Amino acid sequence: MSISLSSLILLPIWINMSQIQQGGPDEKEKTTALKDLLSRIDLDELMKKDEPPLDFPDTLEGFEYAFNEKGQLRHIKTGEPFVFNYREDLHRWNQKRYEALGEIITKYVYDLLEKDCNLKKIFIPVDATESEPKSFIFMSEDALTNPQKLMVLIHGSGVVRAGQWARKLIINEDLDSGTQIPFIKRAMDEGYGVIVLNPNENCIEVEKPKTHVQSSSDSSDEPVEKRERKDKVSKETKKRRDFYEKYRNPQREKEMMQLYIRENGSPEEHTVYVWDHFIAKSAAENVFFVAHSYGGLAFVELMIQREADVKSKVTAVALTDSVHNVWHQEAGKTIREWMRENCCNWVSSSEPLDTSVESMLPDCPRVSAGGHEHTRLTVAM
Repeated sequence: MSISLSSLILLPIWINMSQIQQGGPDEKEKTTALKDLLSRIDLDELMKKDEPPLDFPDTLEGFEYAFNEKGQLRHIKTGEPFVFNYREDLHRWNQKRYEALGEIITKYVYDLLEKDCNLKKIFIPVDATESEPKSFIFMSEDALTNPQKLMVLIHGSGVVRAGQWARKLIINEDLDSGTQIPFIKRAMDEGYGVIVLNPNENCIEVEKPKTHVQSSSDSSDEPVEKRERKDKVSKETKKRRDFYEKYRNPQREKEMMQLYIRENGSPEEHTVYVWDHFIAKSAAENVFFVAHSYGGLAFVELMIQREADVKSKVTAVALTDSVHNVWHQEAGKTIREWMRENCCNWVSSSEPLDTSVESMLPDCPRVSAGGHEHTRLTVAM
């Protein structure tokens, strides 16, 4: 196992310190000398050598990657698939790089939904002011006016956004495996209106404002000596905190805060909101849902809150490895009976596709998705 530069430099010092501290009082002089040595190490310089700047491109071209004609992400020079361990022994940096690429992929899929699938981006809340946080969903031109059928797609939890099933599959496999695009195109070819939910877009992140800490010396009622002692303690505390921060956050990443989107602060809230403002108002006689993983839980929550309305409009629900639980979510008997008749859950299994799988929950039938991997289940359907 290889060791990072900072660990390599500091390791013998930590070992010596440990050995000395186990000794008697006669070792105090050596302890003091080593502490002095540690205090003179420039942690900023040390960590800069240990980890490159967290400054990544904001385009696929900047990463030197592109999707080929098969929808596979490939390096534009070597033709090789994406490499996570771009820098050896720098897991945090590699992870940050992967996340930066993932954000670009999200925007890329949004563009495909609009340009390749001809969906419209609809901002929510529908009555949002110009200044408040907003989210959005995607809809086909006829989503609300198609008199016959409407398809609603809900992805799972995590980093995925509208139009995605699994970021990992988009990056490591291809667009058809990891996005909802094949579902959308097939549904539209077969005459469905389409609504694509965006249940993980619950908030926006903004930089946390810096708080002004009033100095204790501003308190004129305290004796001078007491104020001076408090100021000294405060400075020492700040020095120790800054010393620790250089390890925890060596590149001084910005501190962010989350501003939640009104009535869309969770996947469950979002699903109910889209139902009330769009799906329930659609002209479609038959509404169909495809919900993956946590999306299944969100659908069950929708049923609990809008049972009569859902039963009157929804014809069938295809779940894939849904994580819903009718007991924990306290779904009533009438909901469970309806799910048994109108839902099917394709689950991870080594059995052939569509083989019945035993379930301990008294809700919908479970059948094999023909594979073990959770993120691939929608591909198998």
